[in-house]
Amino acid sequence: MLQYIADYLTYRVFQLAPGSKLADATNFFIYDTMKIFFMLAVIVFVVAIIRTYFSPERTRQILSHKREFFGNISAALLGIVTPFCSCSAVPLFIGFLESGVPLGVTFSFLISSPMVNEIAVVLLWGMFGWQIAAIYMLSGITVAIIAGVVIGKLNLEHLVEEYVLQMKAGQGQTTAASVAFRERVDYAWGYTGELLRKIWPYVVVAIAIGGFIHGYVPEDFLVQYAGKDNWFAVPLAVVIGVPLYSNAAGTIPIVYALVEKGMSIGTVLAFMMSVTALSLPEMIILRNVLKPKLIAVFVGIMTVTIIFTGYLFNAIL
Repeated sequence: MLQYIADYLTYRVFQLAPGSKLADATNFFIYDTMKIFFMLAVIVFVVAIIRTYFSPERTRQILSHKREFFGNISAALLGIVTPFCSCSAVPLFIGFLESGVPLGVTFSFLISSPMVNEIAVVLLWGMFGWQIAAIYMLSGITVAIIAGVVIGKLNLEHLVEEYVLQMKAGQGQTTAASVAFRERVDYAWGYTGELLRKIWPYVVVAIAIGGFIHGYVPEDFLVQYAGKDNWFAVPLAVVIGVPLYSNAAGTIPIVYALVEKGMSIGTVLAFMMSVTALSLPEMIILRNVLKPKLIAVFVGIMTVTIIFTGYLFNAIL
């Protein structure tokens, strides 16, 4: 039905010539806009209900006093179902440290939460199949665990701003377990509408970029310059992704177009990870609680692990 509507608007209403670059780009844009917003509305609504059972306070309680490594695994897995936005990073970070959560475990959660986005997992599943979605989730969790373990082993607690350990963390948004299901549904409905109002311009821009790539970028262009045989493709993808700011779901339209044009899966994964876990705005937010040296260590470890992940999947896929 969605494809029929996209074809009708492209070729009947706009009267674009079938097979032309403009028609292909427009058809891609219309179809993906309808598909992605429909999927986002359904998925965000369901996830919002799940989130009512994982308030920041409960998350802190779950991770409190977790041993390293096992704590890193628990934190990375918990980050998947607790997709807190970047504005929540500072109070969550403070709350984790106050609750006795090791620094490395905290980083595993903060890396996994934005990087392994459950909405992106479902969208990837719908567009590429469960294998690609599983690869994305597994690689993101692995990066979160490894980076958290390394940071924990370096004993860098002294590089956290001193006021962090002295402040009383805000409780943040909490939802009691006794709340009626109807109230959870009302919250999810309101949250879905609010989120879509906030992100729709970014998603539309991403789809437009994807449409341009789909319609105008030559078939062999990305294979030539960003294929798995080019050693510089993965680092370049990471460098391009860092200045950008988007959640994982917002990058899916671009990723879809890049893969369709021949970019290798490992390079695409590296791009997605750099956008969501190494974005410049995220570093600015974290500067409120971390000293520059710790941020540099974090960025360095993440860059190495992301690039390694890209090369690894380019080699095996």
